[in-house]
Amino acid sequence: MNGREIHVEFAPGLVLFVPRARPTGTARTTTDGVSTLGHVVESLGVPLTEAGTLLVDGREVAPGYVPTGGETVSVRAVRHPQEVPGAPLRFLLDVHLGTLARRLRLLGVDTAYESTDLGDPALAALSAADRRVMLSRDRGLLRRRELWAGAYVYSTDPTEQLHDVLDRFRPTLRPWTRCTACNGLLEEATKEQVADRLKGGTQRSYDVFAQCTSCGRAYWRGAHHEQLEAIVERAMSRGTQDG
Repeated sequence: MNGREIHVEFAPGLVLFVPRARPTGTARTTTDGVSTLGHVVESLGVPLTEAGTLLVDGREVAPGYVPTGGETVSVRAVRHPQEVPGAPLRFLLDVHLGTLARRLRLLGVDTAYESTDLGDPALAALSAADRRVMLSRDRGLLRRRELWAGAYVYSTDPTEQLHDVLDRFRPTLRPWTRCTACNGLLEEATKEQVADRLKGGTQRSYDVFAQCTSCGRAYWRGAHHEQLEAIVERAMSRGTQDG
């Protein structure tokens, strides 16, 4: 390689971001002696949210390291489970991940989601202000410097998306404690307290209810409960239970 060229090796899971690195998982690029390694990695297509340890000629460096050329860089994937600074762990999802948002809320995971597109600048600012991990399939959004933390959602299938998020972050699960519509907390309710939100058949058939403390939505074990129960059981069996 010439004096300004570096050789970059990517972990297998990251090659999807770098078409030019296929099929070997490697790419060559030139340096300008000013740009940081983090900038170089992102310019090749990998959001830093997905880059784990960075190695230069075998030694670990920070994203702020400035490559000088003639070096070999190794970009590893983020370790699982991924540690996120601060507590509690909370998420923010963009407009395209509505089903994932509802399933995380079903599991009791604090998940903010807007059904309208707020735009990348607003989402990044909200992530920073509320200290929420931004989940998105938008690589441009994940490259915004304002983000507090972020992660790329690799699959388009909601079931795979949920399992990937649970495996990556291992959030504490408290099923049936959050409103799937607004993320508010649920509390037990009597039939009388929610009577104005029930149809006749529901009033006659069910006696156990909960309601959202934020939006007032009523919940009961209706026709879809078995399907939701299966989602909860699969998630809990992955070893992410509370405690």
